[in-house]
Amino acid sequence: MCGRFTLATDPMNFIRFLLEYDASDAFTPRYNIAPTQPVAVVPNNGTERIEFFRWGLIPPWAKDPKIGNRMINARAETLSEKPSFRNAYRRRRCLVLADGYYEWREEPGGGPKTPFYIQMASEKPFAFAGLWEAWRPQGEVEPVLSCSIITCPANEMLQSIHHRMPAILDQDTYDLWLNPVECPPAALDHLLTPYPPEGMEAFAVSRLVNQPKNDSPECILPV
Repeated sequence: MCGRFTLATDPMNFIRFLLEYDASDAFTPRYNIAPTQPVAVVPNNGTERIEFFRWGLIPPWAKDPKIGNRMINARAETLSEKPSFRNAYRRRRCLVLADGYYEWREEPGGGPKTPFYIQMASEKPFAFAGLWEAWRPQGEVEPVLSCSIITCPANEMLQSIHHRMPAILDQDTYDLWLNPVECPPAALDHLLTPYPPEGMEAFAVSRLVNQPKNDSPECILPV
C-alpha cells in the first residue's frame, strides 16, 4: 500500500522535467503527507493544471465523507470490479505528484516496524497513477474533490519491505492516463505494473515519520 509520501520538490520542477502544466496554488514542501490531507494532482478534468485534492476518495454515492478515510489506495487488480473505483477508472484519472514515499517493513519477532523511504534513483520527482471523484455534500454548492493512489504488486527490490507498491507512471504514458475520453480497462491495465527496480532506491529512516505531525526534512534522512 501507500500510506505516506513526500512532495518537497517545487511544482515548477515538475513543469521543467515532467509536465507542461501550470501550478495553481502556493507550494509548501511536504515531507510526511498523510491521508485526508491535500495532495497535488493533475486531473483529467480539462483544466491542465496542478490542483490540490483530498487524499482518500469519496464516491459520489457516499452518505458520509469518512468513507474516504478507507480509500486512500485502490488495488490495480480490482479497479474494474469495485463499485467505489470502476467509474473513476474509466473516466476520472489523475497524476498524484510525489518525489518519494514511505513503507514499513515488519521485523522478525514482532518488534516495531522499520520505516523505509523509497524514491527514484535519480532523486527526480514522479507521478503515481490516481483516480479522482467529486462528492457534493447535501445542501452545498461546491463539491469535495478527492483522490486515491493505485497500487500494484511490489517489484523485486521492494518485496523484502512490502508486497505492494504504488503504481508509478512513466512520463511517456501521462497523456494516455490523462485522456479525458472514457477508456476501457484493456487500454489502461498495462500501465499499472511494478516500476522497474533498477530505477529506484530505498533506505531505512527514523521512526519520526510514524507521527503525521512530524513534517520536516529529518523524516527522509537515512539511519
